[in-house]
Amino acid sequence: MHFPTSLSDIDFVMLVSAAAVILNIIGYMMKTMIPLRIVAMTTNCLFILWSSLAAVYPTLILNIILFPINALRFWQMKRLIRQVNEAANGDLSLDWLKPFTTKRHFDAGTTLFNKGDPATELHFIMSGRFRVVERGIDIGAGGIIGELGLLEPGKARTATIECVETGETLAVSYDHVMQLYFQNPTFGFYFLQLSTARLFHTIKSLEEENAALRAANARLGSSTPA
Repeated sequence: MHFPTSLSDIDFVMLVSAAAVILNIIGYMMKTMIPLRIVAMTTNCLFILWSSLAAVYPTLILNIILFPINALRFWQMKRLIRQVNEAANGDLSLDWLKPFTTKRHFDAGTTLFNKGDPATELHFIMSGRFRVVERGIDIGAGGIIGELGLLEPGKARTATIECVETGETLAVSYDHVMQLYFQNPTFGFYFLQLSTARLFHTIKSLEEENAALRAANARLGSSTPA
């Protein structure tokens, strides 16, 4: 084997191999997936070029196999990011969800479920208007009701829901929700975002109620004669 002793001994093949080795080391040091996949694909290309010129066929075959794998993972990560962004913007199409649902019709005045009832499914509202009785909040088309029961440790309803305007929902069992959560990142992120927003809204309402009670108690205390 001939080792270079001067710059004139360094040829194109050696430069390519050196660049491939350096990028390979950089790839192992990276922490974020998208840049890592880009570096990995570039490294694969350099190793393919070097092994072709140097007739190192095991390395050539290995990197020919690795390149499409890295390209596939890169595409999957980009798709995942796009789906998460769509979910974050509330752009959730229910067309793919319909095979997992059952259409339900509710007349005005109907109680869907009471607080404390066993929780087994959630509802996507297609039309009409439904009220969270304990909070006096109305939810219309495009909203979801019954999702917090899935997160409640005892799998019980956390509020009473009443139909105040005749409408239809798409009911999804919690078993299907769990499957969809892991299979479709758009749905998973949307469900997480929705549930978190509901919990924060509940916490905010409780804080406002407590503040109002403290203010009322303070006024009562100041008006009480010494």
